[in-house]
Amino acid sequence: MRLHTKITLGFLAMLGLLLGISFYASVTLSRLDRANRAVLQDNFYSVQLGQGMLQALDNLTADPAATPTLGRLHSLLAREAANITEPGERRLVDSLTQVLNAYPGPSAAAGQAQLRQLTHRVVALNLTALARKNGQAMHAAAQAKNYLLLFSVLSALVGLMLVGSVPQAAVGGLRKLTASLDHATRTDFAATVPIESSDEVGQVTAAFNRLLVHVQDVRSHSLADVVTERNRTSGLVQTLGEPIFLLDPSRRLLVANPAACTLLSLPESRVLGRPAAELAQENPVFAQLLAPALLPVAQRPVGPQPFSVVGADGAPAHYQLAVHEAVAFNEARDQMEAVGTVLALRNVSAFRQLDQTKSDFLATAAHELKTPLSSINFNLKLLHDPRVGGLNAEQQEIVATIKEENQRLLRLVGELLTVARLDAGQGIALDPRPLAVADLVAAATAPLHLQLRARHLTLDTQLPANLPAIRADHEKTAWVLLNLLVNAVRYSPEQGHILLSAAPTPDQRAVRVQVQDHGPGIAAADQQRIFERFAQGPAPTPPGAADDHGTGLGLSISREFIASQGGELGVESTAGQGSTFYFTLPVA
Repeated sequence: MRLHTKITLGFLAMLGLLLGISFYASVTLSRLDRANRAVLQDNFYSVQLGQGMLQALDNLTADPAATPTLGRLHSLLAREAANITEPGERRLVDSLTQVLNAYPGPSAAAGQAQLRQLTHRVVALNLTALARKNGQAMHAAAQAKNYLLLFSVLSALVGLMLVGSVPQAAVGGLRKLTASLDHATRTDFAATVPIESSDEVGQVTAAFNRLLVHVQDVRSHSLADVVTERNRTSGLVQTLGEPIFLLDPSRRLLVANPAACTLLSLPESRVLGRPAAELAQENPVFAQLLAPALLPVAQRPVGPQPFSVVGADGAPAHYQLAVHEAVAFNEARDQMEAVGTVLALRNVSAFRQLDQTKSDFLATAAHELKTPLSSINFNLKLLHDPRVGGLNAEQQEIVATIKEENQRLLRLVGELLTVARLDAGQGIALDPRPLAVADLVAAATAPLHLQLRARHLTLDTQLPANLPAIRADHEKTAWVLLNLLVNAVRYSPEQGHILLSAAPTPDQRAVRVQVQDHGPGIAAADQQRIFERFAQGPAPTPPGAADDHGTGLGLSISREFIASQGGELGVESTAGQGSTFYFTLPVA
């Protein structure tokens, strides 16, 4: 039987019982109401008429010939004659009528006594009938009460049976479905539900079993696809010659290719699946690799960072470490999710070796060039000496030009030697001392007056009176400021304006010195590139002054000088609107 039919029959049974009880109660109440009405109409009314007649007879005792009283007595007797309901009542009423018609007769007192006796018999007859009918009504009411109680008990029992059976029939199958769903949520898709009926629950159970079979098939295919994709990805990672690590969001190592395990000098079994913090405590190399990944993303260094380690053969290996937060789109959840953190290393040992070869070559070439250039410079000074011999004006101009070009070559050689020392890791010899910014500005601007005059440029210096002293190397810092001023002169239009200013930083822990020009400006994409070695900025102003374009080493060396003193060198510029180069140095 279908569940819908069971529930419908149950409700129909309850409705039938309620209708039966209601019908029986209605019929019983109607019967009792008719009985009560009959008692009131038949007997109680006759009792009232009898009592009226007795009152009239009492009045006749005082005045036996009272006409109104006799009229009232005749009227009451006539109404009683019209309400004959009990056996023997007609005979009594007829006797009353005969006696009343013969009143007063020979003796009025005897007539009143006879009328009073007959009236009492009529009242007693109706009272007896009234008592009898009241007993019958009470018996009928008690019987109806018992029947109603019996029907109510039967209805309650049937209702309890329906309450116990119909919900159980509806919920029993659902409980089994719930148990199977619990198994399915634990990926136990093989736990199907037995079909024990052909009702709606059985149909839902069959549909659910088909769904489980389909899900199991899809899951098997999906697992196969996932395993295939994982093996493909794992194969690609394993064949990479560069070390690579993958940490899950909880900082546990998921992937470490053979190159990564070789770098750590650990087998794969001692790397995979372990917490990164635990492995870092055990392996110093991995601790260095993990340090950038533990920093917040906003505080991590920008771009790949150098990383060096001594190999098993004792030779240093140089890498570039890149830390990336891997994210992927989850199609099931329709959102981007964090996959983990990737630590990728690129072996740059060969490039470092080539760079070292280049640095050695630069150092050797600079040393080899410095001696003859110094000799040429000395000989040019001798040519200007009158004791050696006189030169005409044209010869002096030629010698001056050669000397100027020789000075440029000497500056280039000096810069190359500085770069070679930096590449060799020899550092920069500094003598940091408290230095007034005004003294630094005076030392840097003194050699610049001839260049400013030649280009008709104006240099405006703005230094606050209460500017604190800085801690810096006088010679190196003055060289940096002079280099920034020379660049500003080179790129400023003739009759232009250059602003040199200084002010404390917002935290009052350093002083910012800046040089602002109104030249062509620098595009945003080139603002970091110009600090690289041998990088050239835009063409100088005027465009034909290519011979004064510089070597491309000044800004690179300047940044090294400032960084070595705990400061920062940078630029703020917009193409076509000039540039502002600045550096900061700590307060003394």
